[in-house]
Amino acid sequence: MAIKTLHITNAYHQTSGGIRAFYRAMLDAANRRGRLMRLVVPGERSEIEEVGSCGRIYHIAARRAFLFDKRYRLIMPPTYLPPFRGELRRILKDEQPDLIEVCDKYSVNWLAGLLRRGWISGLRRTPLVGMSCERMDDNVGAFLGRSRAGRRWSRFYLGYFYIPFFDYHIANSSYTAAELRDATLQRHERPIYVRPMGAEVDDFSRARRSEKSRQSLIAEAGGDERAKLLLYAGRLSPEKNVSLLIEMIERLGNDFRLIVAGDGPLIGRLQNETKARAPGRVHLLGHIGARAILIDLYANCDAFIHPNPREPFGIAPLEAMAAGLPLVAPNAGGVLSYADETNAWLAEPNGESFAAATGAIFNDPATRKDRLARARWTAQEYNWRDVTDRFFELYDELHEQFPSSRFARRNVSPAAYPVPEEL
Repeated sequence: MAIKTLHITNAYHQTSGGIRAFYRAMLDAANRRGRLMRLVVPGERSEIEEVGSCGRIYHIAARRAFLFDKRYRLIMPPTYLPPFRGELRRILKDEQPDLIEVCDKYSVNWLAGLLRRGWISGLRRTPLVGMSCERMDDNVGAFLGRSRAGRRWSRFYLGYFYIPFFDYHIANSSYTAAELRDATLQRHERPIYVRPMGAEVDDFSRARRSEKSRQSLIAEAGGDERAKLLLYAGRLSPEKNVSLLIEMIERLGNDFRLIVAGDGPLIGRLQNETKARAPGRVHLLGHIGARAILIDLYANCDAFIHPNPREPFGIAPLEAMAAGLPLVAPNAGGVLSYADETNAWLAEPNGESFAAATGAIFNDPATRKDRLARARWTAQEYNWRDVTDRFFELYDELHEQFPSSRFARRNVSPAAYPVPEEL
């Protein structure tokens, strides 16, 4: 019989992006494969959401994040720490999962340390998996400034208060995994597996341009029949490097229009920068919740612009490739998991280079045709069905090997290790 997996994340709300998309795809796959899966997320109120016959989402009442993006809520330690009788602790005891995965580095990771020590009674010792969908040093740098001290702090924290709490680690790209490997101290060595994310490839590959929709979009963006529509879809927050979009559009000719589909804490700043530096050339749509509308948007634009050089993976650029939309992306980060010079237009992450790469799309039709064909072929390798199958196969493998592994027999106390002198 298939094992029951339980997954916990704070990176989840009704309009959140990649991590929510991943776990919803996993729930769909669990029902398709006939295996039990449980997901625990923060919410406005505590409630249980049944997803088919095999999936279940526990929403735990949680306060909003008081810093950064207040659309998110945080499951905090009182929901599982002894001597509290918190909700998360109760869920774990009721469900008795065969494998526990935590996708959080800040407030839920401590749970894995408690479970390794046996400090939560009534639970079987099961494999503990840390799921990394972002790099901590990038998050610290985006919100607190990029400095050597920030990178060293991230490495110290990961090496002593994250990596050793888990038996295994999964990263969504080699770029994300590199930080874990760098922070893994010899005595805290853990297996790190790379499993990429996916996209609704088939839905986007069926996208077809509509002259009526395109003309309406051009009119909204303030263009004319010569307009070239550039699309960005994603969260508007510091780690996404969205200021590059304005730097780029400033350098492009008046025929170019930028359409931004997304919301986030930087929406106000982006509106102000647009008025000051590119008036009338940037159209902000806000969050697009309906998938059909988003697919139609992809189909009727001329290029997709992804500005983040520190993207952990990037689902939206992959969707653009599936839709046959030319992709302009940085020559760095997790987007290089699938994007290269044969299927995308890569550039240094600055306005001048991005403007040049964008212009090149329209100057060489032969190259454009070849790269778009390769892009569609690449995207097919990342459809959610295959991606989720690979995740469940890995969970089964980890569960099977766990009883004979050294982790099953060894408790680890992070306090037992001294802080390195260099830190």
